[in-house]
Amino acid sequence: MSAIAAGGRRPFGLRAYFICMLGIVWRESLRFLHQRERFISALVRPLVWLFIFAAGFRQTLGVSIIPPYETYVLYEVYITPGLIAMIQLFNGMQSSLSMVYDREMGSMRMLLVSPAPRWFLLVSKLIAGVAVSILQVYAYLVIAYFWEIEPPSPWGYVTILPALVLSGLMMGALGMVLSSLIKQLENFAGVMNFVIFPMFFASSALYPLWRVQEGSPLLYYVCQANPFTPATELIRFALYGQVNWVSLAVVCACTAVFMIGAILAYDPSRGLLARRGERGGGA
Repeated sequence: MSAIAAGGRRPFGLRAYFICMLGIVWRESLRFLHQRERFISALVRPLVWLFIFAAGFRQTLGVSIIPPYETYVLYEVYITPGLIAMIQLFNGMQSSLSMVYDREMGSMRMLLVSPAPRWFLLVSKLIAGVAVSILQVYAYLVIAYFWEIEPPSPWGYVTILPALVLSGLMMGALGMVLSSLIKQLENFAGVMNFVIFPMFFASSALYPLWRVQEGSPLLYYVCQANPFTPATELIRFALYGQVNWVSLAVVCACTAVFMIGAILAYDPSRGLLARRGERGGGA
């Protein structure tokens, strides 16, 4: 009582942090379960690319022996890691959409005025989004297995998990930064079209970078600078039980930069929301 009377706050212990994170993850999980169309759309999009696009370009876009592959691979095998990264990219953008919606409806402001530090709330929401995206990825891998697309060893389904966590964190943190730039829900679709499709197509998700370099050296450098490319390669190597150290370093660095940017953007005193007059209270 003396601490409260003095205007202080009760110490926020580890148990309180855990309960707070568990509540945010549980809320996102319930939202995901109640929005079955979100789960279906997350699977339909990559499956269309896998069953239709890849089948049509199988003969035209054969892939030669490049790491981590030890032999020639079919085109649908090559694009599978890129489609996995696409699932996480779209999930990260949908998570940012939910933040814009929550901010308009007021529930986000209620969350941000809780005693928990604001950075912890954002990280918890990011972790919740990553958990949902990993479930979507493994559902896709189950379907791909019946299409005879699988890693050379069953351990590939295990070794890919750390790569999914890191790439999911990077995509989700990028989505948080973008959500701070979007003031109204109506503007979301237009902004996303300028982010999702350039990131996906200007990467190694659909074709090896050496093919891109043969056609356009300028586009090759754009693909190399695109953070979606190392995320795709990290997943590709992890599926084969290997580590692409360069991609790992780039993904970790981009995750840190995007996360710091999101925390600063949601800061009530100096972030982008503060400059718009959307202060939600201090945390």
